Amino acid sequence: MIWSEVAGPADAPLVVLVHGTMDRSTGMLKVSRRLDSRFRVVRYDRRGYGRSAPHDGPFEMSSQVDDLVSVLDGRQAVLVAHSYGGNVAMASAARRPDLIQGVALFESPLSWEPWWPGSTAGSAARAGTGEEGDAAEAFMRRMIGNRRWETLPERTRLTRRAEGKSMVGELRDLHENAPWSAADIMCPVVAGYGSLSSEHHREGMRLVSERVRRGVVVELIGVRHDAPLSHAEMFTTMIVDPLMQMVGGRWAQAASIRAGSY
Repeated sequence: MIWSEVAGPADAPLVVLVHGTMDRSTGMLKVSRRLDSRFRVVRYDRRGYGRSAPHDGPFEMSSQVDDLVSVLDGRQAVLVAHSYGGNVAMASAARRPDLIQGVALFESPLSWEPWWPGSTAGSAARAGTGEEGDAAEAFMRRMIGNRRWETLPERTRLTRRAEGKSMVGELRDLHENAPWSAADIMCPVVAGYGSLSSEHHREGMRLVSERVRRGVVVELIGVRHDAPLSHAEMFTTMIVDPLMQMVGGRWAQAASIRAGSY
């Protein structure tokens, strides 16, 4: 069962937010709040995370796309995605060009590419041979730091460790199977990265923008990998709103209506 939450006017154009590995829909909440006065916004917990856990899988990309398509329920939408979620969005756009009108992705890993480094947190997680819970803990420690991990409530740490099955499954599949081809992406794409992020993320987003038919790359100055959470206003203004103008129609009209103060 995939959990989702809806905000915004029922008759507004639809935007779906897609979170990354070892995250949940709350990681996109600040972005949602900057959109839901103008758009109908759906956040959902991907399989195996948050309120869509526990989940028996499988966790390969085809099933991830099935989930997103089920959330759309036949409606056209623009997708806004972070990290691994960007690959779910792009794979969905490749499969259902009739539904996906545009994609904004931020620092999505291209880990199937031969040049992608094996030293990233995701690479270490999917390559591990130990227990999946240990892999999840190691990933989280690397992303948020040992001190912050150790101050988390025990229940939270146990929940995160239980998500190791989802994490390992999706990251191994991403490494072994290219989830989408640029030739199949018909909609506009805005690929973003932070100026303080790793070079492989910056290069990956530049490549995405060059390979797709209608791609733009955007650099957010002074930002790291967690931009949708740390710099939601900049993320929305510089990445999401320009995508809506590229998409045109109702999405562009809604984007032109600036919300009040946040």
